[in-house]
Order: sequence, then C-alpha cells, then structure tokens
Amino acid sequence: MMDPTTDNAGYTGDPDTARASLEALRAEIAKAVVGQDPAVTGLVVALLCRGHVLLEGVPGVAKTLLVRALASALDLGTKRVQFTPDLMPSDVTGSLVYDARTAAFSFQPGPVFTNLLLADEINRTPPKTQSSLLEAMEERQVTVDGTPHPLPEPFLVAATQNPVEYEGTYPLPEAQLDRFLLKLTIPLPSRQDEIDVLTRHAEGFDPRDLRAAGVRPVANAADLQNARAAVAKTTVSPDITAYVVDICRATRESPSLALGVSPRGATALLATSRAWAWLTGRDYVIPDDVKALALPTLRHRVQLRPEAEMEGVTADSVITAILAHVPVPR
Repeated sequence: MMDPTTDNAGYTGDPDTARASLEALRAEIAKAVVGQDPAVTGLVVALLCRGHVLLEGVPGVAKTLLVRALASALDLGTKRVQFTPDLMPSDVTGSLVYDARTAAFSFQPGPVFTNLLLADEINRTPPKTQSSLLEAMEERQVTVDGTPHPLPEPFLVAATQNPVEYEGTYPLPEAQLDRFLLKLTIPLPSRQDEIDVLTRHAEGFDPRDLRAAGVRPVANAADLQNARAAVAKTTVSPDITAYVVDICRATRESPSLALGVSPRGATALLATSRAWAWLTGRDYVIPDDVKALALPTLRHRVQLRPEAEMEGVTADSVITAILAHVPVPR
C-alpha cells in the first residue's frame, strides 16, 4: 500500500471545502442505496487513502449498486469486469495486438485502465487471473512484455464476493487479500430500510438508471486530491502510533490466530484512522478513530486457527476482544 501522506502535492484548497465535497459524495450515493452508511463511509475512506475495497455480502444486498452509485457520483472514469472461471489475465490488464498496417505489436489497454474498477464476483475467477490485479493494485501500473504502463490517477479497485456460495469459487489468497485496504461486510437491511427500498421501487426507482434516480457527479479528481492533502495534515501523536502498533502486535500473539496483522496492516490502520478523523471534522487522531476502523482494516489480514474456527470463533470477535484488552492512551 502506498502511503497516503505522500499525495499532497499542489494542495491549495480549503479543508472545509474538500470535506464538503466528500460529504456530498456520501449524500449522492444515499439516493440509490438505502441503509449502508458504514459501507459508503468505507469507500470514501479508501478513496482518501488511495486504497482498494473488498465488499462481501449475500446476493441482493446492493454491493454492485453501491459501487455503481459511487462511480456515478464521481466525475471519474469507471469500468466493470464480471469475473468468471474462463476470464484470462489479459482480459483484465490488456495485451499486445498485432497491427498489420505497421507490422508491429502495440499494447491494447484492458479495463483496468480506468479510475474506478468494479471487479464483480472476484472469487469466481481462478487465482491466475486474480493475481493479474496484484501489480495494478500495489504499483499502480501494468507490465506487459517487460514494458510498464502506468494506470490513471486516482485508481481504486472495488471488488465484490459472495460469502455463502462456495461452488465454483476460488478463495482469495492471503497476498491478494492483503492488497485490499478495507474489507467491508454488507449486512441484510433492517426492516425499516427494507420497507424504504421497496417503497422506492414501487415509486419507479430503476437501479439500472442511476441518472433518473438523481445521482449526479459531485466530486472530481481535483476535489479528491485536495481532500487527500488535507488528510495528510492530520496530526498523529506518538501515543496513537504506539496504540496502533500494540493492537497489531496483539493479533500476532492471539492463541486463536495462526496469522496476525503484518506491519503493512498497521500502516493501513493508521492511514484509515487518519482519514476517518478528518472526515469527522478533526485535524488530529483519537483512539476512537482507531477503534472505528480496526475491524474493516484488519479482519481480512488475520487467519484463524482451525480449532478456533471449529469453535465458532470469527476474526471480528478476536479483533474486538483485542480492542477491549489493549490499553487505550489518554
């Protein structure tokens, strides 16, 4: 993961204006998606941190609609790839194509060359194709025949997967999971939220036509750059840095976990906490910011021991217990 604090070149905007543009983005998404505020916030945090997001939920909880609404509310390029068992790496990254007119090969960019890539049902494609995204997500480039091709900026991968249907799926390996800044779980809606969803549909809402639903672009690349630069000015005290490290080190010592959080995960937690602090209107990070982002930032970076998994222990429950025991700085 790249350090978001390095992305502050050329910032001249007012931090309140930058924050307002991101708040407007959340409001536009809410026009299409009901009751998924934590997931919406997670996507905004990922944009601020130059990270990627894995959305997990059962079919029909608006995972794809959520990302499409984000794309519609941003004045940025977006493409969608439906991941299938026969999808090849070149179908994502692009390939060399022979041009008979010039008698030479030229690079034909794939759908990954966009600002916002929706990787729909990413666990339905074999690991070979999954891994084709590794370089793009980490290095922001694609290398073909030894030649690197930079991706546009900003660049975000929003991938979706179904946690309950395992037939015909390929679980993401740890190296791939670690490239995602956040793993957001999309729950079933509450009774009132589900009533609101049905009411919207009864009134003519068409999820395939977000423009008709009133979703309009309210933020662009310049707004995002200004917001990122403002986040980079958010103060992190030594006590908060130590608190993040203590949480991540505690996962490595947990008897329920075979694999704890790496230093990359600690860096990710610090970055997301910083972005959340700025979004809530502060220019400094407090322990509650760390606690708020710990689950989505760390849950996919730990691996349960088989015996703990058989006893019904979950990654979320282990991290929650660690948060309750690690001393909180004053």
